[in-house]
Amino acid sequence: MLNESTAERLIAHALAQGADFAEVYAERTKSRNLRLLDLEVQEATSGIERGAGIRLFFGTQVVYAYTNDLSEANLLEVTDTLARLKGGGGRVDARGAGGLDFRKTAPAGLHAPERPFEAHDKRWRIERLAEADHAARVGPEIKKVQIHLLERDQEILVANSEGVWNTDRRVRTRYMVTAIAENERGLQTGFAGPGLSVGLELFDLEPPAEHGRAAGEQARTLLGAKPAPAGPMPVVIGNAFGGVIFHEALGHLLETTSVARKTSVLTDKLGEKIASDAVTYVDDGTLPHAWGSSEYDDEGAPTERTVLIEKGVLKSYMVDRWGSLMTGYRPTGSGRRQDYTYAPTSRMRNTFIEAGDASIESLFEGIEFGLYAKKMGGGQVKPGSGEYNFAVQEGYVIRHGRVEEPVKGAMLVGKGPESIQRIVAVAADRKNAPGMCGSLSGSIPVEVGQPHLLISEIVVGGEG
Repeated sequence: MLNESTAERLIAHALAQGADFAEVYAERTKSRNLRLLDLEVQEATSGIERGAGIRLFFGTQVVYAYTNDLSEANLLEVTDTLARLKGGGGRVDARGAGGLDFRKTAPAGLHAPERPFEAHDKRWRIERLAEADHAARVGPEIKKVQIHLLERDQEILVANSEGVWNTDRRVRTRYMVTAIAENERGLQTGFAGPGLSVGLELFDLEPPAEHGRAAGEQARTLLGAKPAPAGPMPVVIGNAFGGVIFHEALGHLLETTSVARKTSVLTDKLGEKIASDAVTYVDDGTLPHAWGSSEYDDEGAPTERTVLIEKGVLKSYMVDRWGSLMTGYRPTGSGRRQDYTYAPTSRMRNTFIEAGDASIESLFEGIEFGLYAKKMGGGQVKPGSGEYNFAVQEGYVIRHGRVEEPVKGAMLVGKGPESIQRIVAVAADRKNAPGMCGSLSGSIPVEVGQPHLLISEIVVGGEG
């Protein structure tokens, strides 16, 4: 993508124009999409995108530009344009010596694929997806099945004026099954979407028939669901994608993107008790082959396991370079971006509530009337306060300690910082699930997760 001498000249040129810190990011991404509807190919596309971004710091002021022309002449012109935005100081380089000493490291291949995309052709892929389609048709109520396969192979390079020269390769594969059921009561959908930082071995690790059947069963179950109850009540939230509530309504409040600007209600609360003793909340970019893992972040820093909340006490934020400058907190390898068209900001990687020691059965005991939110859907969050409302994709009434009839149309309404104080029991069955997170630096792959857990009270919005 870029050779060392070009990167060195760009960075030296930026520093000579007065920048305090200069960073060059280059990227090449190969992508492939395959979309089927009832096994008929609706989309089959592939492409390669490459480009570079240059980021300059003048104190805590940041300027960023990107281009898909990687010639040295063009990149020098981009650097000049950026420098003019902040004026020129005429300094030579950060250390006053000739040349930059790039400290090279090679990725260890911690998340390298076993079966590359080139190992199989489109026919093989369609055969695997057909397994999901067939399994999703659990009854005559299933009228349509849509499946989308995503493949990404991203190579990046980060070089900066502190001598960092790091490369990383992120190979990610995901397929998503949507089953549509219909009867005289209307339409319902079921969904399953496994994804990992692996190649085509995803189909061995996450069997298509298993996930297709799960999507079909969910759609069929919802056809018979009654309107959800409404009002404050105890709620048991299922594992895996149940963690999306705390990702959106808590995790974003712990990114220095909001903490440094003091727009988060959790600003300046390090060391304070902000959750119940049952809550330990972690953001871990090192989980092997997890959807949100990488060896280096998009600022060239090694990723790490960051304990954000330990037994209810706030221990750390998620910190990028700019956030570190603004707050004084150490960087946590959390600088991420969608691609070269975005500057990095502090973002989550794989974020989850740690397992507890309660049995799943014990969570339901003693609940006279409540809601079991087995699977969560999407929702909305108010930035800064963590106020949220999330749809329950698959829910059931809890009555006298037992899970009973399915319900539809349930919404969970609350505030993230208040809800984590009401978590009274956490089971041992933590599981993560993949998703995409949108924020200032674009849409990026993340995992959310948790075990089954009991919240003593949440307002449920429903029709019943």
